[in-house]
Amino acid sequence: MVLKKKKEIQVDAFVLECQELETLQSFADAEDQNLASLLLHCVQLSDGIHQIYCIKQIVTLLKKMDRNSACSPMIKCCLDIVGVMYFSLGAKNPLKKVLASSLNGLPEHITTEAVHSFVRCLKEELKTTDLSLYRKVMDNLASCMENFSLGKASINNLFKEVLQFLQKSLVEIQEENRKLSGNSIAETRLMHDLLMAIKVSMMLLQKVQENFQGSLWKKPSSLVWQSMCGLVKSFTNFLMDGGLLPTVQTTSGLAVILFTKTMFEPVEKLPCLVSDLLLHSVNCASVPEWFVSSCGSLCTEELSDSVLLFLCHGALAMLEWKNGSMGENGEKLLLDIALVLLSLASQLKESNMAVSLSRILAIWTNSALDVLESSSQNLKCSLNGNSNTTGKLLEYVYTHWEHPLDAVRHQAKLIFKNIVRIHQATLKGSVVKSDPFLSMLTESLLSLEWHVKGKYASLGSLVECVGVENILTVDRTIPAQILDVMSDQTLAPYASDLLETMFINHKSHLISAFQKTIWINHWHDTWVSPLLLILCEGNPDQTTYVIDYYLPKLLKCSPDSLSYMIKILQASADANIGSCNTRGALGALMACLRTARAHGHLQFRDIMRDGLLSTGCVKQGLVHQHNQVRIDALGLLCETHRSTEILTMEEMQLVQFFITYNLNSQSPAVRQQICSLLKKLFCRIQESSQVLYKLEQSKTKQELIKESAKWDHFATLQQYKDFISSICDKLFEALFPGSSHPTRFSSLTILGSIAEIFSAPEGQTQAVFQLAQEIDSTRVQTLIQCFASTFEEVKVLAFELLMKLHDMLDLQDSENLHLLFQAAMDLSISTKPYDCVTASYLLNFLIHHKGLLNVCLKYQQVAHTFQIYEDMSASTMEKNTLAVIKYLLANLEREIFQAEKSLLQAAASFPMYGRVHCITGALQQLPLNNLTLMTEWRQMVAKLILMSYRLSSVVSPIVQSSSPEGLIPMDTDSETAGRLQMILHEIQPRDTNDYFTQAKILKEHHRVDFEKLTDNEPVENVCPEITGKESQTCDVTAQMVLVCCWRSMKEISLLLGMLCKLLPLQTVSESSDGLITVEQVKDIGDYFKHHLLQSRHRGAFELAYTGFVMLTEILSRCTSESLRTLPQQWLYNVLEEIKTCDPSSKLCATRRSAGIPFYIQALLASEPKKSKTSLLKITMNELISLAVPVNESPNIIPQVHSLNILRALFRDTRFGENIIPYIADGIQATILGFTSPVWAVRNSSTLLFSTLITRIFGVKRGKDENSKKNRMTGREFFSRFPALYPFLLQQLEVAARTMDSETGELKLHPSLFLLLLILGKLYPSPMDGTYSALSMAPFVPFIMRKLDAKNLPDCNCQCYEIGGFYQQPTEISVGINVQRDMKGNRLVKASLTLIQLL
Repeated sequence: MVLKKKKEIQVDAFVLECQELETLQSFADAEDQNLASLLLHCVQLSDGIHQIYCIKQIVTLLKKMDRNSACSPMIKCCLDIVGVMYFSLGAKNPLKKVLASSLNGLPEHITTEAVHSFVRCLKEELKTTDLSLYRKVMDNLASCMENFSLGKASINNLFKEVLQFLQKSLVEIQEENRKLSGNSIAETRLMHDLLMAIKVSMMLLQKVQENFQGSLWKKPSSLVWQSMCGLVKSFTNFLMDGGLLPTVQTTSGLAVILFTKTMFEPVEKLPCLVSDLLLHSVNCASVPEWFVSSCGSLCTEELSDSVLLFLCHGALAMLEWKNGSMGENGEKLLLDIALVLLSLASQLKESNMAVSLSRILAIWTNSALDVLESSSQNLKCSLNGNSNTTGKLLEYVYTHWEHPLDAVRHQAKLIFKNIVRIHQATLKGSVVKSDPFLSMLTESLLSLEWHVKGKYASLGSLVECVGVENILTVDRTIPAQILDVMSDQTLAPYASDLLETMFINHKSHLISAFQKTIWINHWHDTWVSPLLLILCEGNPDQTTYVIDYYLPKLLKCSPDSLSYMIKILQASADANIGSCNTRGALGALMACLRTARAHGHLQFRDIMRDGLLSTGCVKQGLVHQHNQVRIDALGLLCETHRSTEILTMEEMQLVQFFITYNLNSQSPAVRQQICSLLKKLFCRIQESSQVLYKLEQSKTKQELIKESAKWDHFATLQQYKDFISSICDKLFEALFPGSSHPTRFSSLTILGSIAEIFSAPEGQTQAVFQLAQEIDSTRVQTLIQCFASTFEEVKVLAFELLMKLHDMLDLQDSENLHLLFQAAMDLSISTKPYDCVTASYLLNFLIHHKGLLNVCLKYQQVAHTFQIYEDMSASTMEKNTLAVIKYLLANLEREIFQAEKSLLQAAASFPMYGRVHCITGALQQLPLNNLTLMTEWRQMVAKLILMSYRLSSVVSPIVQSSSPEGLIPMDTDSETAGRLQMILHEIQPRDTNDYFTQAKILKEHHRVDFEKLTDNEPVENVCPEITGKESQTCDVTAQMVLVCCWRSMKEISLLLGMLCKLLPLQTVSESSDGLITVEQVKDIGDYFKHHLLQSRHRGAFELAYTGFVMLTEILSRCTSESLRTLPQQWLYNVLEEIKTCDPSSKLCATRRSAGIPFYIQALLASEPKKSKTSLLKITMNELISLAVPVNESPNIIPQVHSLNILRALFRDTRFGENIIPYIADGIQATILGFTSPVWAVRNSSTLLFSTLITRIFGVKRGKDENSKKNRMTGREFFSRFPALYPFLLQQLEVAARTMDSETGELKLHPSLFLLLLILGKLYPSPMDGTYSALSMAPFVPFIMRKLDAKNLPDCNCQCYEIGGFYQQPTEISVGINVQRDMKGNRLVKASLTLIQLL
């Protein structure tokens, strides 16, 4: 509803070199009237937009030139400069496009001269030898061929030179790419250059075809032929090179087929050649010599799956499939391509390959439809619904219609739709609705459960084909069934799309068959009545999703149905007002009216005027027990189809009524919706007020005489102002001390929206409201008090609101500033963690005020820094930030010194993490790339880094202790042991653990005597804030020490990570533009490495991980070779250390490997997303080999580490689908690891198993263990992970053999439960048909043998699993045979369970 502001278009101007400028000046006349003068004026402009206007004038002048003038030196000079201008501009510069479109309309006599000029410029471009400029030349070539007649003519004249340049560039780029192995950024850039060169080569063949007429160019001695053969050879090399990006390979596949199509003779045998390539049956003696020499590897070598895929794509995209131009050979090629693609479906498992395969299969179905328009009867028989090819395509759809990748699911939907269309195309005038294949397909789809997402789109395709009446004939309750499914948000979009397809089709059918009065009632009974029932009595989730997804589509299809719905609901609104669990008729009426108004079917004035709803009913809805009814009632007032619709006084009063009673909603979702709707209302007020202002300005004098019209507009604007002012009053009143968090959140969010929407933009003199006018000192104090909230989101909202208003705030009173600054300093050393967050926000607020510097200068720690810089040019914010950080750092250094003497004293009196948190917060809001005081900041950064190391050395003995949460044991390292001894010395008595069970009292004589400290001994002073305070006892527990230490480690990590991420890097020691040096970055990396690999406290290494991620992201994009390769070196080193497991290694060997998984996660996540992810592949292969050791090793630490690291990597969503190919290996590792005699291995295996189950089947969203929402068909599972089929079957057989033959009792195999958990997630699909390669039947006998067990819980698990398996006759018969051998209670138990499930 809110209007978006148009983005300003920025155009880079063209700048001419001095030599050309002088030449142009020589032709310019004194009166600036000729072409040269106009062009000179154009190139001297600094604004690209103005140059565009000037170019149009120049071209207009050129078109007026006669033939005699066209040959003048001035015209030639001007055209040469226009050519230079065109080839100098960037490909995306609008000026270039305007120039090309303008020059297209030149007269013939000017065009000839212009072509000569452009040819000269292009010839200079093609002489380029600098590899870094090749991309610019290729962009120019592409631009010339893109709807630019002069460009095409120029390329046509230089066709041989262009081909030779492209051939040379491809070879050189490939060679350079080999040299840059390991430099991912440079490699990616070269890959895109290579891709562009291939695309330009293809464009050359497709758009400049004049050079391929005749047969002269096909002679072996022809330069064109030789260059084309060289290009084909390069394309073939790229296609076969698995180290290149898949996009480069697939484009190379397109180019190979395109060039072969252009060069190959006879043309009718081309389909046979391509078919032989795909089937690897090429006879080299029967193909041309040039093809063997250029594409020999395609003929003789074994082609990889990806190469076959890309060749199929090339054949489908580049060959002519329409009108049967390739004859029977083309039909055979089409079937061969389908055969190859379907065979690849079970072999290509990488995510990018799976997406490509699905897309290419969809392209194949489109090509098949093109061929069928004029195909032979044989092809129609080979592609009808009962054919083998169609059957395999359907199997692909059934396997992939719930694939985790959206792209694959979307393509599966398109493939199914095209399968139906292909079958229709093969029919010979048959009645489609009674076709056996379509009937079978419909019946099979309807037999599926509604939780299968692929069912919806497929049914939608069938509805379009056979009509909805045939679907409803099977079951009239289908609409109601689909509406019931909409209680699940994941299914609601699919269900609503299907319902829309069905009711639109049904409406069309009824309109053609009946009169309106008849068909509308029938249509309402089928589609509207079930909706109204759900709106009134449905559960909250279901009604919400039905309103969001279904109701708008229904009203769009039949707006007249709204009156029918209102009539039904009005009749029962008074009697059925709903409850806290149901909307009732009143809530349903609110929802319908809200939706209708939001989509433009109604206006609020019409609703009130026609009596559709009374004011009392609206108020009743605004305070309804049901949250969503209140939201719908508010939405009715706030949401409109037009953003400029005027608010009525009635609407304003109702909104005020709503705010009075709904600010304290306890539901976060409801609060978010309230704030969002009110923001829409304020946007509407702003937009409509601007319309009113414009109407007033546009009135004529006669209209101004009409006082009524004039009064109405001003009265409305005044009503707006009074309304928003009253809203602000209510909101500020709600921010009283002690108000609840929901109230504060709602009030601050709404106030923030008002401040944002009603700000006065530049150039806008009239604003209906200004929040700053409502702010006084009391309200400022109210907002500052919000910083004290324990909820950080309240602090954030209050801070953002103050920042929007800080220009209007008057806080220059030094006493007030001093008190606030002192309060922030006191809070920064509070023992309550949330107090330091309050201090940070308060300091960040004060930093924006000029008077803060004078406050800071009163302290000796800062005064000497700024006494000579008071008049410096740095911004107020920069000076204030530097002063505050100086002050915080000076105090922090003293506190660290005291902490080195007594960590207990620090934890009790001045926990240091608050200071560091405030420093980090101050730096985060400063524009670190645009600083003035570079020398001071460089010194400050160095001090901050050293301070971080020093503080870390103080607190690290605790977080690296083997028992950080409690007793601190002795450590073998002498330095660490000394630190721990000092801490233990403070713990009295030494021979008991009472320190960890009761508070430790620090008595008066143990504390530092602050009063005796003088300014001459600054090092001994803890901090100025606590100097002179009376001594007092305080309680210190082990938890306080631990909190102090791990929070300090957390803040240090965040500070160091933020410094690396935000500060400009000083790559050269003499450079003046950087704040952090390469050596400092390396030291920070070593720091993170040390703490991630050795810390034991989760809070410490988790936050170290956060900072380390910031560092690694910067390193991966760094231009410095030494820094860019650091993550790779660190990764290889830690993998080698894990693998060798040296006794001297300091890797933390806890049960979950502590910070080691986080360390490797950060290193791998820093790898560029568009790269080949080689580090991930190397790491996964190494970890899998360690997780499944071939030989029994006495040292199980590498196996434990690898299992824990694998768990972290599988859980990390940043790796996306790149990690899916390793899931099968991970499952095997967990099941085999569960049989280990070592508990640590079994524990890590269990954790990894749980992660993998979630990764495969999704997050569990319900309590029903037998629900199929988090399950999949056996065929889908084993198609995605084919290696698990024989493995699970073998492991289940091994588990079944543990049966003791003498006693007949079951000895539980260690991995049995894991096997049953996996198999219990699988079920046969009714769509399986005769497909049996991955059938579930072989698993049934082994599971049935275990049903005869005394272990009843396992028997339950197995019964539920078998119940899922029993959906096909073959499985049921196998189960009956095995059940005959069961005895007694187990037979009864198994039978009853199976009957319940079936």
